[in-house]
Amino acid sequence: MDADAIPVGISACLLGEAVRYDGGHRRDSYIVGTLGRFFRFVPCCPEVSAGLGVPRPTIRLVRVGDDLRAMGTRDPHPDVTDALQALADRVIRDHPDLCGFLLKARSPSCGMERVPVYRSVEDQGRPEKRGVGAFARRLMALAPEIPLEEEGRLGDPVIRDHFVTRVFTLWRFRRMRDQGLSPAALLDFHARHKLLLLAHHRPGYVALGRLLAARAGDRDLEAVARDYLAGLTETLRHPATRGRNTDVLQHLAGFLKRDLDAADRAEIAEVIDAYRRGQVPLIVPITLLRHHFRRHPHPYVAGQVYLEPHPPELALRNGV
Repeated sequence: MDADAIPVGISACLLGEAVRYDGGHRRDSYIVGTLGRFFRFVPCCPEVSAGLGVPRPTIRLVRVGDDLRAMGTRDPHPDVTDALQALADRVIRDHPDLCGFLLKARSPSCGMERVPVYRSVEDQGRPEKRGVGAFARRLMALAPEIPLEEEGRLGDPVIRDHFVTRVFTLWRFRRMRDQGLSPAALLDFHARHKLLLLAHHRPGYVALGRLLAARAGDRDLEAVARDYLAGLTETLRHPATRGRNTDVLQHLAGFLKRDLDAADRAEIAEVIDAYRRGQVPLIVPITLLRHHFRRHPHPYVAGQVYLEPHPPELALRNGV
């Protein structure tokens, strides 16, 4: 594996480890075979780490007042909520470089959404599906900058692209910070990510620029970087849309208008409009633009992360 592989936490069962309550696993071939080429996985099974063993009685989320508790379904119905949350604290403390986390869907420990919630441990009725697993909930609170995703949702190409984009962006930010934080480094990072951020949320991009301008003389660069990262995280929570991508593509095409003849310009406009209408995926106008920028290089465009926010081998833009 590449020494620069990105550290990403993962529910151990998704890697094929036999840690499920029934002694099985849920190995995900896409995660292992495709994302595993670029991610260095840090496996964790919260329920095993909480001392529940394999195999084990199931646990479920139970509503207790305003709180959700993770409790065993067999007597004496152990409450393992605190143990699951303590593990999240330990994972973040021991692996501060994590740039993402892949979680098992619908798990009372790891599920991010729609986890069944019962009125009691013995409840046999239909549960409400609005819960968040105890371990996942604590991860979200401790490290909101770390992108989290469930393995089942990765089947949606838009969600898959969104998650991987956020992982690689956080990784680039941390590399920039670790290589020597400076006002110039922060400004360069912001400039190189301009078009990517505009595709996700224009107001967020503008707010980040104002933050850097307002704190240009701040000597506490770590504080500036923390605030910038918080804003970056919030901006990237907004998925890129077809409309905002179209705006960015048209902006990129503007850098070529003096170098191309009318026919080439018309072709670019037609392909971008075909993307806007949903007739072709994003990779089609991106490939055409990159073709022309190879023939007519532009230093500003060459520095933009938007054209390749993640490795092309992942082919993520083929489906969005």
